[in-house]
Amino acid sequence: MAKDDTKDAAEETPKKSKKKLIIIVLAAVLLIGGGLGGYLMFFKSSKKAAKPAPVAGVVAPLDATTINLADGHYLKLKMSLQATDKVAEAPDGSKALDIAINLYSNQSSSSLLTKDGRDKSKAQLKEQVVKAYTVKNEEEIMDVYFTTFVIQ
Repeated sequence: MAKDDTKDAAEETPKKSKKKLIIIVLAAVLLIGGGLGGYLMFFKSSKKAAKPAPVAGVVAPLDATTINLADGHYLKLKMSLQATDKVAEAPDGSKALDIAINLYSNQSSSSLLTKDGRDKSKAQLKEQVVKAYTVKNEEEIMDVYFTTFVIQ
């Protein structure tokens, strides 16, 4: 019987160590998975709640203006400002016109005649106008629209 007892003891030892190993691996997987899930949920929700998309409000058309371009040509520009819904009344367009004059007076007609050049300059204009009309981290203007864009 002594030999039978030693065989049983030898067989039980690997089974117990395999069970312990499986439990440790499962616990590690659950901890890592739970940590990763919590991390993704926390940072995904904080990014969405950080800044809601602006809602369109009133559109304020501005008077047409003629701008001297850098190469002796002229640009007749008429634009409108798309305000957000947080603005009670139409915004004053004097800042936007000043920004447009400063931006376009340094450009040549050849750069503005291409679609890419016009789109790039419009993106710059929009960025500067939105920044100029931001009060207490609240954007008042969300877009700029060209209603007339003529180069002579």
